[in-house]
Amino acid sequence: MTTDLATARRNTRVLMAAQALGGATGPIVISLGGLVGQGLSPDPALVTLPVSAFNLGLAVGTLPAAFVMRRLGRRSGYVLGAFIAMASGLTAALGIALAGFALFCLGTFAAGLSSAYVQTYRFAATDAAEGALRDKAIARVMLGGLAAAIIGPQIVIWTRDALPGVPFAGSFLGLSLLALIAIPILLQLRGTKPPPRHGSAGAGGRSLRQILATPRYLLAVTTGIVSYGLMTFVMTAAPIAMVGHGHSVGHAALGIQWHVLAMFGPSFVTGHLMARFGKERVAAVGLFLIASASVVALGGFDLGHFWISLVLLGIGWNFGFIGATAMVADCHAPEERAKVQGANDFLVFGTVATASFFSGSLLHASGWEAINWLVFPAVALVLVPLVWRAARRR
Repeated sequence: MTTDLATARRNTRVLMAAQALGGATGPIVISLGGLVGQGLSPDPALVTLPVSAFNLGLAVGTLPAAFVMRRLGRRSGYVLGAFIAMASGLTAALGIALAGFALFCLGTFAAGLSSAYVQTYRFAATDAAEGALRDKAIARVMLGGLAAAIIGPQIVIWTRDALPGVPFAGSFLGLSLLALIAIPILLQLRGTKPPPRHGSAGAGGRSLRQILATPRYLLAVTTGIVSYGLMTFVMTAAPIAMVGHGHSVGHAALGIQWHVLAMFGPSFVTGHLMARFGKERVAAVGLFLIASASVVALGGFDLGHFWISLVLLGIGWNFGFIGATAMVADCHAPEERAKVQGANDFLVFGTVATASFFSGSLLHASGWEAINWLVFPAVALVLVPLVWRAARRR
């Protein structure tokens, strides 16, 4: 297949802009879900349920999103995802206005469903690209996440009191507005026709069972699972641990802000690093940085320990997850992309949802140190075969 450079670059710009808007959904829901839950929840134990519903929706939505895009193509699927995001914001705002906790959780669950489409933007950037351009396209789309990390909190700040007497409802209306703005941008996507249906020559490709049995694909998926799962596992517990060790809520929020910036900031160079050194080596460095973050965290409970640990965790996630994404993109033919990418995201974000549920309870039961000690065996499980494969590719 001849690479269409103009289409590839155009799509990368479109998807980067869409990522900046659609990627803001997560920061809005995560920053406000618990606060709204405190006011609406009938049981104090359920205050974080809206955030958990978002993570669950993200995991559940991955396979349906892959099916829709396989049938309708990327562009139509992404516009549908934007409409779901609009509906989710309106539903959540209505739940706040009516003091309906279940309705609010339904809205955040739908926000997770819409985010399942956003998470595949990084794969869509590879559809019209090949070789080193494909790796760079993934990293550039992820740069949109850097803008989303700024846009989401600013939407919360500027709109949380927009509706008098209904705090935070305006922020979810803002979420709907971002999705509306994203629709004309997504309509600019090109070269994303559905792959051939079953029945045409060579249409089906390998079965998902055959693909899952491929060592290269298994390593790519496992790298993504460990990178994203460990990041979520540690990040979810970090603010609670910081406050529990005597630091202020403001310091905890600032630490998370630096963490998010560290997650997406390296995307300026990640694509170039993969082109020069290989995606496996970059992913291996990412896992090493995630382990280093836990080493720093175990070194003490000062503010510096927490902040440095969170920054290293963010950079490690960037290298590990983007490297894993590029590895997955190498593992399938065009007609297999929907099921391969859908299965990958289902496994990754299913793990993320589980990690978000498990992290808080483990922190309460065993403490911050136990969270960080569990990082090392998980990293070792993937780092050894990853280094071995990188050495073979050399």
